[in-house]
Amino acid sequence: MQNIYLCGLGALGAVYAEHLAPLGLRVLADPARLARYQAEGLVVNGARVPLAYGPGPVADLVLVAVKGHQLAEAIEVIRPVVGEGTVIVSLMNGISSEEILGAAFGMEKLLYAFAVQVDAVRQDGAVRYSTPGTMVFGEARNAVVSPRVAAVQALFAGAGLATRVPEDMLRELWWKFMLNVGINQLSAVLRAPYGLFARSAELRALVRAACREVVAVARARGIGLTEADIEKIFPIIATLGPAQKTSMLQDVEAGRPSEVELFGGTVVTLGAALGVPTPVNEVLARLIRAGEGG
Repeated sequence: MQNIYLCGLGALGAVYAEHLAPLGLRVLADPARLARYQAEGLVVNGARVPLAYGPGPVADLVLVAVKGHQLAEAIEVIRPVVGEGTVIVSLMNGISSEEILGAAFGMEKLLYAFAVQVDAVRQDGAVRYSTPGTMVFGEARNAVVSPRVAAVQALFAGAGLATRVPEDMLRELWWKFMLNVGINQLSAVLRAPYGLFARSAELRALVRAACREVVAVARARGIGLTEADIEKIFPIIATLGPAQKTSMLQDVEAGRPSEVELFGGTVVTLGAALGVPTPVNEVLARLIRAGEGG
């Protein structure tokens, strides 16, 4: 893979941009945002990252790392570089971006993916992180690694980025969704950095309550999550910088729109359609929406 593009230069996108820039990564955005990126530059962990901007040759790989409310715009931004053989990897939160991108470009171009154990924070125009984490990705099923998955693995290995390809990618995607539902939403409501989840048994109990509703909805959708999967969340969070903050808390503190509809909003909507009660997530979603109003 030689022609690599990134759409979305937030905290997560910046981590991948730093690693992939030496391999010729190009950043895509609308003209106004591109001009701002070029004027301000990108600083990660105190060092300026040299980047190329704007469309070029047809893409071998496009990484999409925008917020949920920016996806429709991102589709039009990346459209000029998407060709017949382009692979698209969404690093967005939630469980719906792949289907939305697939509707625009064809599901045969999509790989399912998410990033885990990344504690990147954007502050004063710069990004800092202590761990780039792992990208978990693949086809929906990966009993045998496909050529395009192997190509992305090789690219990321060359960039010094860790990857993992699970056999059942959809189950893993729902597990990350559950983590975000429990951790991101409560961090936003309580203004809680990662360290508080390790220190507070009450907060961990609230995480479990929100996540149990995801397990129930997942089972109704035929996804094999269990309550034992909830406990896998806490060792992951314990590896992150205790003062670092979730992306949702960063958005709330900065006055930006949050991704509450991708998290609690999705759980409540699916629960209503499937006859699964979701009172915890309904309360969390209402609290976050109310906070956005203020």
